[in-house]
Amino acid sequence: MNTYTETIGNKLNDLLEKTYDAEKGFRKAAENTEHTYLKNYFQRKAQQRYAFGQELKAEIVSFGEDVQKEGSFAGAAHRTWMDVKALFSSDNDESMLEEAIRGEKAALEEYNDILNETSLPFSTQGVILKQREAIANDLNTIKKLEDIH
Repeated sequence: MNTYTETIGNKLNDLLEKTYDAEKGFRKAAENTEHTYLKNYFQRKAQQRYAFGQELKAEIVSFGEDVQKEGSFAGAAHRTWMDVKALFSSDNDESMLEEAIRGEKAALEEYNDILNETSLPFSTQGVILKQREAIANDLNTIKKLEDIH
């Protein structure tokens, strides 16, 4: 039987923190573009990450663990960097797409790390697999957007 360990709880809370960061980052990207399709894409990604966060929180709570409430300092610094790049970049949209690709690749690594945990409960594994698959699919979409742009 798979058990929920403190290690899994910590990894899920770390993932939740990064999910908050991603949600805020996508909202910031939506604010920084005038391109309607990109604005809609970034808004959809922010909403997706909000939903991911709700699922992760529910999973953490279901195993009696405490939930972290805020995003990280690194995430706040990254969003500030995106704002600075937007001010000085001649191709703001392309820069944001590149940052989104980098962030999505990092997210996939986080999800893969958690999925490699051998004691992962089935419910947790299902949530993580579903979210990882959505990120992987959207990574292909965002790469296409960068090619079009």
